[in-house]
Amino acid sequence: MKPFLIALAFLTTTISQAQDYAKHVNPFIGTGGHGHTFPGATVPYGMVQLSPDTRIDGSWDGCGGYHYSDNLIYGFSHTHLNGTGVSDYGDVMLMPTMGEPSFDNKVYSSTFSHANEKASAGFYSVKLDKHNIDVRLTTSTRVGFHEYTFNKAGQANIILDLNHRDKLLEGRIRVIDDKTIEVLRRSEAWATNQYVFARIEFSVPMKINKEKTNYKSEGKVYEGVELALSFSKQVKKGEKILVKVALSPTGYEGAKLNSSEIKHWNFEKVHQDAIALWNKELSKIEVTSNDKDKLAIFYTALYHTMMQPNIAQDLDGKYRGRDNKIHVAEGFDYYTVFSLWDTFRAAHPLYTLIDKKRTADYINTFIKQYEQGGRLPVWELASNETDCMIGYHSVSVIADAMVKGIKGFDYEKAYKASKHSAMLDHLGLDAYKKQGFISIDDEHESVSKTLEYAYDDWCIAQMAQLLGKQEDYQYFMERSQYWKNLFNWDNKFIQPKKNGGWDKPFDPKEVNNNYTEANAWQYTFFVPQDIQGMIEAYGGNEKFEAKLDEMFNSVSETSGRHQVDITGLIGQYAHGNEPSHHVAYLYNYIGKPEKTKEKVHYILDNFYTNTPDGLIGNEDCGQMSAWYVLSAMGIYQVTPGIDKFDLTKGIFDKVVIDYGTNKKVLGYNESGDFKITSIPKKSFPTIIPVPVIQAESKAFKDKLKIELKSQNPKDEIFYIFKKAHLDKPIWIKYEGPIEILETSTIEAYVKTNEGQSKTVSAQFFKKPNNYTINIKSVYNPQYHAGGPDGLLDGIYGSENWRKGDWQGYQTQDFEAVVDLQTKKNIQEISANFLQDTRAWIVMPTEVSFYVSEDNISFQKVATIANTIPANDYEVQTQKLTEKLNTSGRYVKVIAKNFGKLPDWHQGFPFDGEAFIFIDEIEVK
Repeated sequence: MKPFLIALAFLTTTISQAQDYAKHVNPFIGTGGHGHTFPGATVPYGMVQLSPDTRIDGSWDGCGGYHYSDNLIYGFSHTHLNGTGVSDYGDVMLMPTMGEPSFDNKVYSSTFSHANEKASAGFYSVKLDKHNIDVRLTTSTRVGFHEYTFNKAGQANIILDLNHRDKLLEGRIRVIDDKTIEVLRRSEAWATNQYVFARIEFSVPMKINKEKTNYKSEGKVYEGVELALSFSKQVKKGEKILVKVALSPTGYEGAKLNSSEIKHWNFEKVHQDAIALWNKELSKIEVTSNDKDKLAIFYTALYHTMMQPNIAQDLDGKYRGRDNKIHVAEGFDYYTVFSLWDTFRAAHPLYTLIDKKRTADYINTFIKQYEQGGRLPVWELASNETDCMIGYHSVSVIADAMVKGIKGFDYEKAYKASKHSAMLDHLGLDAYKKQGFISIDDEHESVSKTLEYAYDDWCIAQMAQLLGKQEDYQYFMERSQYWKNLFNWDNKFIQPKKNGGWDKPFDPKEVNNNYTEANAWQYTFFVPQDIQGMIEAYGGNEKFEAKLDEMFNSVSETSGRHQVDITGLIGQYAHGNEPSHHVAYLYNYIGKPEKTKEKVHYILDNFYTNTPDGLIGNEDCGQMSAWYVLSAMGIYQVTPGIDKFDLTKGIFDKVVIDYGTNKKVLGYNESGDFKITSIPKKSFPTIIPVPVIQAESKAFKDKLKIELKSQNPKDEIFYIFKKAHLDKPIWIKYEGPIEILETSTIEAYVKTNEGQSKTVSAQFFKKPNNYTINIKSVYNPQYHAGGPDGLLDGIYGSENWRKGDWQGYQTQDFEAVVDLQTKKNIQEISANFLQDTRAWIVMPTEVSFYVSEDNISFQKVATIANTIPANDYEVQTQKLTEKLNTSGRYVKVIAKNFGKLPDWHQGFPFDGEAFIFIDEIEVK
């Protein structure tokens, strides 16, 4: 049975524009648990997200600035991120107080109660307990509007603290008059160089009565990297002060221009305008249900998909480009906040249905970022490339738009940018192109990167085919098959390789640095570009179904590293993180749509609720909600880049989609109003998977046996030992195990009647000595470096510790004894360590060396104190060496762990403990 997919049919109908869809929105959904959303006021895709900040510590659950479990508000800032896993934004913070002003956030903050807090689309209000101040917030696209009601008479203050949340690199406040100021806030966090300009206008004259700056102010200009002002006024009981804050990424003139969006002081009008903007966007999908919770969950989900990307240009089209220069957008609108690793999966396919104009704008933004920054965005934020997550998923958005015929951008330019980004040599791409996969030796997260590059390459191939670039089409289609080089035909998992062979030991439940926020179970099914090929690799429909069943029915726990993103487990399926999002729909492809329906409805019913903890994982800029929106309607796009949607049974009585062409898509559940088609079988070029080079270890003492294997025993394998003096090496046909006696590099490929594979290589090292080691401490199994002998093999790890060449020890000192086998003269002892403070890996405070003849009585011969500060965030290695003139058989090394992470470290709120990372001990 072929999989069901839908091509949305055009049927005319009417939709009442007077309906109030915004009333169903509950902005508190996702503000608890691990949703990381914020409840404040914003309009669709707006530059301003005006919301309370209850978290300023950079903690994971505080990424959106607010958590429902908190009861303390520090202030109200104008930019926020919707459901990300990294903290940033919180720019231009204002806080109303009374009495003597203070710039200590422990003093100007206030408790609050959820009983006195309200939020709806485009609106937020709260009572601040400390001074009985009522706060109401609303916004236009570029202007935040505050209303403060002071319920006591006395001195009212409005605190402007530019040191709020992230690091202030450059602050500037210029007083225009007693009602108007201009602000520059340049900051560093996730985005390392973010510019925000603001024009702040008060409804009444305000006097500066306190200032904090570490630079001398001149006239009416205040500057510094510590900068705060207090604006004050005597108020009567019940008096209101209104504030408008216009933002701009380009400059003061831009902020002044953008302030014209609100030319009056009528709060209710701004609020009603915001509701109207939300109703315009939310009306693009009308669902019918008598269940108010379902309506709240659905329209809040749709609302969350429309909170970003954010407009990032002034009213005159000026924007700050990736080159940090000011440009003018001509013929399109420029946006920011592209969480593409997440949103390419469901959010962008949703936009192709209901927002074709913005889809074209996003792609035009991508093209400009390529032209100004050298490549397409990966995770762009405030004109900064964060390089967070993996892949080059801009190409998925582009290909999906092209195959769906969306106009408004230059297809040739988009293709050029896509091809360029795929042909770079960074982030494992050089190895990927050369050998057809990425191994642990080449790059961390090697499996995930291989798989996601392969899908992205398929997307580029679809563009090439549309543009008649047949040679490029064939090239990228071949690359899209590279997933097969990491598919283990024995255990049916997509598995990491190290030094030419399968990495061992292998546990498919283990979360480690070979996968991106996931494990083998969650990534094994990520071959959306070749689902039929994946099914065939498993041995057909029945075996593929059994593998899917095994995943959903497995134990609901992972091993290895604790990954906070992995939530919403059904067996090993993890709905709380994106790699699993398409998996429930794979049953459609083997003729089991009833299983897709069962899994999808379970997720809809159990992982989305009308409560603060109503999201099972990070919102991730709309992706978590986009999955709900599509699935609740009964559709999902497993493969962006194909103009088809998978079909399942939705949960609403009726769905009406505004398709953007004065026609509507009308769907009744299982009524036949959707056009059902079968997915065409795609033709892929044949690739021969590379051989597997198997050996007991990478390093050996005397001799080592090497075996070469192919998925098909009938395949021929050829190999050579790479030697510098051979200009034309002779390839040898593999007949059986090979034994080596010296350090060697072997290369091999598979040859069949259909062609030959890429060439794969492996290096094996003869150990420089016969020393053994007894490690007294217990290393974290995630960071084993191949076991104890990895500390004596003469192979040094690089600064990229995620490749697995370092041993890691947490909550303990490192202690080991090296046995030299015989008494020797010892002239030098050294140990090599790594520091990556962001990853909790810190140099030991000191290292001591001891020598013994009997392994019982040890004499300390040296203690070396660490000189690299723990707050030095540069990733670096340090070889601690002591010259000696002594003798002995046994050498003990003790490295003292840094211990608890201090309060300046991001791990401090988690009571974090530092790691020691050690790679090599040498005794000469």
